Amino acid sequence: MIYLDYQATTPLAPEAFDAMVPLLRDQFANPHSAHRPGRAAAAQVEVAREAVGALLPPGGRLLFTSGATEALNIAIQGAPKGDIVTIATEHAAVLDTVEALRRAGRAVTVLPVGADGVVDLDAARQAIRPGVALVAVMLVNNEIGVIQPVEALAALAHRAGALLLCDAVQGYGRVPIPDTCDMVAISAHKIHGPKGVGALWLRDGVSLAPLIHGGGQEGGLRSGTLSPALCAGFGVAARLMRERAETDRAHIESLADLARTLFADWTINGSMTARYPGNLNLRRAGIDGARLLSDCRNIAFSLGSACASGSGRPSHVLRALGLTDAQARGSVRIGFGRYTTPAELESAAEALNRAAAAQAAL
Repeated sequence: MIYLDYQATTPLAPEAFDAMVPLLRDQFANPHSAHRPGRAAAAQVEVAREAVGALLPPGGRLLFTSGATEALNIAIQGAPKGDIVTIATEHAAVLDTVEALRRAGRAVTVLPVGADGVVDLDAARQAIRPGVALVAVMLVNNEIGVIQPVEALAALAHRAGALLLCDAVQGYGRVPIPDTCDMVAISAHKIHGPKGVGALWLRDGVSLAPLIHGGGQEGGLRSGTLSPALCAGFGVAARLMRERAETDRAHIESLADLARTLFADWTINGSMTARYPGNLNLRRAGIDGARLLSDCRNIAFSLGSACASGSGRPSHVLRALGLTDAQARGSVRIGFGRYTTPAELESAAEALNRAAAAQAAL
């Protein structure tokens, strides 16, 4: 099996696995207990917190969560009352949450994007005005890899007196996160860490209402017992992202150059310049992506967000770019990263191109 679905999840780094095993098997104490084993477990959590925070803006505080979906919900639902502005290509964890608040009476504006997937800044200037409390924006889009102008949106938000929430799940450790963000949501399993743990970073002075109540852990904003093993795995994965940054970047850019040659007969969805190179969302006339997925069962790739797969609906991200239903259904996402080899990419491209050509010939 050739794995080309790095936006859905990444392979667990062996170093992260090794760090987790003792905490799962032997050092099992509750990190919130006052006895010596509990304090030792808590120390492991704090080491991880420091490692994860090293890739985030300076200052602030980091809260561990069960993942980015929970982090985004805490940030959105716990933010001060007022209007909300977001973007049409956001993840469902943002769009569905703000829609729930809209049904409850909050004013919500969803900004359009251009054919390149980048937000319309003129529309943003009109929408982000006094009375807006929160602007939520994804740094790197999970379906098409487009990078949004987060710093410009943060400036507009602050001018209006609003907070800027950045969904940095796909960009954390790969694309610089602007220091002007007020809140940042991230996830471990997108950076070769374990599933089931994420984090929400809050700038100093940002105050939120808790989403759930209980023991008051994580500064009172995220009650519940933390898993030291998951936190430790997250911390090691974050440390590796920092230490391997240049090596990983060069490897992924090399693979992206190769992929553009191998898929020369395909059209890339989204901006060719404002994008993360490890995500290629491609379309080709005359094909059906779902059938291609069935025809190429030895290749793990995607038709879009893993969270929405199987819905049968065209991607809301691709529709926001102005693609037709047929174009959206003829699109596939190829994601690669640290452990992908050029030979794997070449073999996958050969199979995908052969299957696509067979479809188009029918």
